[in-house]
Amino acid sequence: MLEPPLVSIIDDDVSIRESLPDLLKEYGFSARTFDSAEAFLATGCVDTSRCLILDVAMPGMSGPALQGVLKVRRVNLPIIFITAHFNARVRAQVLEQGAAAFLLKPYSDAALLAALNTALRQD
Repeated sequence: MLEPPLVSIIDDDVSIRESLPDLLKEYGFSARTFDSAEAFLATGCVDTSRCLILDVAMPGMSGPALQGVLKVRRVNLPIIFITAHFNARVRAQVLEQGAAAFLLKPYSDAALLAALNTALRQD
């Protein structure tokens, strides 16, 4: 039996880290959560994740900064950015750097699923 694709969720918001894994499991994914970019980088999930759901603004390393680190390391992971604070410049920057999607919180389940499907097709 095939393992479900691992989606890593990196967000400092505990409510996101508690709710998203259940939703992703309903859609057939496995999920791991991290409260910071640094915590994610310290694990083997960098190599086993098929997609990231990544908050833009977090204490410590920001989502766009993690995207830059992964690019330097030549880690080609599709990224879905999520944020509660829209910033057109940041949106343009992360999409230009290859992000699969940029969703504004609160987003619908359908929008997230569509973003995941798009991201995994890029993989």
